[in-house]
Amino acid sequence: MDLKSAQLIVDNWIKEHGVRYFNELTNMAQLTEEVGEVARIIARRYGEQSEKESDKNKDLGEELADVVFVVLCLANQTGIDLQAAFDKKMDIKTERDHDRHHNNKKLK
Repeated sequence: MDLKSAQLIVDNWIKEHGVRYFNELTNMAQLTEEVGEVARIIARRYGEQSEKESDKNKDLGEELADVVFVVLCLANQTGIDLQAAFDKKMDIKTERDHDRHHNNKKLK
């Protein structure tokens, strides 16, 4: 599925199951909260912090999907074609970073 299709699916879900989009500031707070949940799992599961028993059943994929959902909401409500923005960003990164990481001694 491409991002344009994902944006449409989210928009249809909001129209069918929600009342309306939360405003942009509320969605930004939601995004921050969801990214925090991802960070907690990563820090405890892959980092040096010990994982609490209550966190062991948390699904990283589900939390990442929550982040994507809110990003798609923000794109929809601000009129961003996320597919076009992503494609443009990949072109920029490809041109700018083509050799950058290959020459990074820290990554060897």
